[in-house]
Parts: sequence; structure tokens; C-alpha cells
Amino acid sequence: MISDVSEQEFQAKVIERSKQVPVVVDFWAEWCGPCRTLGPAIEDAVRKRNGEIELAKVDTDRNPGIAQKYEIASIPAVKAFKDGEVVAEFIGAIPPARIEAFLNEIVPSEADRLAESGDEADLRKALELDPRNAPAAIGLGRILLGRGETDEALELLKAFPHDFIADGLAARAELSVSGNGDRPDELQEGFAAWDEGNPEEALEKLQAALSSEQDSGRKDQLRRVMVAIFTELGADHPLAREHRRRLAATLN
Repeated sequence: MISDVSEQEFQAKVIERSKQVPVVVDFWAEWCGPCRTLGPAIEDAVRKRNGEIELAKVDTDRNPGIAQKYEIASIPAVKAFKDGEVVAEFIGAIPPARIEAFLNEIVPSEADRLAESGDEADLRKALELDPRNAPAAIGLGRILLGRGETDEALELLKAFPHDFIADGLAARAELSVSGNGDRPDELQEGFAAWDEGNPEEALEKLQAALSSEQDSGRKDQLRRVMVAIFTELGADHPLAREHRRRLAATLN
């Protein structure tokens, strides 16, 4: 999984090998202090992937031709290869959490793969493996909300305040716990439309509920729910742009 690679071996051990399994290349040199910090950390992270990723270490002093070809101006420099091409890269000695995130871009972790299944047991297992896995929390939170298990959903989702979708689902749980407000039909119909994959209807219903809401706390919760839907749609989606404008006008 981990090997020193020379210029003569680079084509076979990196370019051709990356057509079978992703290969991460660590460009380093003996005199480089940050390289001595990054090297063991990235080696440890690759070992944990159990062969799903391989690591090639290239000494830039001994292999200047490869360093020049890939425009290595500063080390440590790390490039990930798939199918013979560079697909991701970074420069500098980054902390272990960022190394894991980098590797996840290339090959998803076991927790990420479990989270993608959408199965409740898999989502719970993903969170056991990685309690900070937001996609798993979002998937499980949706299941719990759909079953009416609001308290468990809220306890789960409130641990992800910086993820807009998780935070919006947490706000939805908070609204359910505190009651349906002045226009319960719009609120529940909006939630149902969101669950059914109809963001246009969901946003219209939530806008209607917001327009009649007097409580500032509930207004903010409704805002957070709508921001979650905007996030799912994408910043440039016409619906997101329209309803962001309307939301801002209502709150102002």
C-alpha cells in the first residue's frame, strides 16, 4: 500500500496502477520539516483504508524530473491519481482530520458508504463509526421525523448546527415540539411536500405560515427550514433565488 517510487517507476506504479486503484503521491524531501509531520500522518490514514488507496512517496531531490513535470514548487505536496490523471491535491502539512476528508474525496469511508444506502440500520452504523457524519444524521433524522419520533430526531440533529440541511430538519423538529402555530395546515402540508420531493409547494406553504407568524423564535425556525430547502436546491436554482428574496422581504 505504501512504497517509495522513482522517476523510472512512476509510470507503472502511479499512472498505470491508478487505473486499478487510486494512488496518492506524497512529494517530499529529507530536509523538509513539514514533510516529516505530514508523512507519518498520511501513511497512517492510507493504512486504515485497507488497500482501497495506495501511497507513493516521491523524493523530489532524487526525482527532479517528476517534480518538474507536476510543477511541484513547494513541499510537502500531495496529488491523488485516478485513471492516470490528477483528481485532487493539496500543499502543506494539514491535520489528520483534513487528510481523512481529502481521502474521502477519492474513496468514500465505510461510514460514507453506509450513509448512502439510506437504510436505517446502515445509517445508525455509520454514526457509530463516525458520529460527525452529517449525511448519516440527516438521513436518520428524516426517518425519525417521518415516524413522529421528534425528540430523538432533534437530539440527533442539533449536534450539526453548521450543516444547513441538518439544522433545517432540527428546526422542523423544534416547530413540531412547540406546536403548529397560527396556520398548522400550511406548516404540516409544507413539511409533507418537502418529504415528497416537491420543494415548490413546500416553500409556498412555509412562506404562508411565516407571513402570519408573530413569534420571533418560530419565524427563525421557519427561516432555517427554508434555508435547508434552498441548500438542497442549490444557490442558483430559480426557486431558491425567488424564495430567498421573499423570505428576506418578509423578515425585514
